[in-house]
Amino acid sequence: MKASLAIAALVVCGVAVSPVSASLGGPAESVDADRVKLEGALMRMTRSDSFAVHELRAASGTMIREYVSPSGVVFAVVWQGPVLPDFRQVLGDHFEDYRRAVRSARTGRRGRGALAATAGDFVVESSGHPRAFFGRAYLPSRVPPGVQPDAIR
Repeated sequence: MKASLAIAALVVCGVAVSPVSASLGGPAESVDADRVKLEGALMRMTRSDSFAVHELRAASGTMIREYVSPSGVVFAVVWQGPVLPDFRQVLGDHFEDYRRAVRSARTGRRGRGALAATAGDFVVESSGHPRAFFGRAYLPSRVPPGVQPDAIR
């Protein structure tokens, strides 16, 4: 009963109640959920012994590569394109880690420029300008053994 009242209160206040699709750190199946949410297309999927890469093209034209470990977990997300991706979608449960990392990286800093930040077990690097953004986010603890972060590109 209390949960129903809380949800009703959120709806009345105009707060949307919808689950975030887990992507980064989520199961491989979340890649398809991202494709649907981003109104994109799966352009290609490549596999190696260490990981699989699912390359999506969002409706915005941005390419998103999601790296999946042999255990079936998305351990990294890379983007490149004219607009930034929907970070809430592609970072899933790690979106708040992204926000904390951005806030801490921007504190005491003037101007714009590349972002490189870490928040716990979350690393994000992002740069660019309108029509030419690129970056990556990954979970160091989930990177498969033997895979160097430089392979995430």
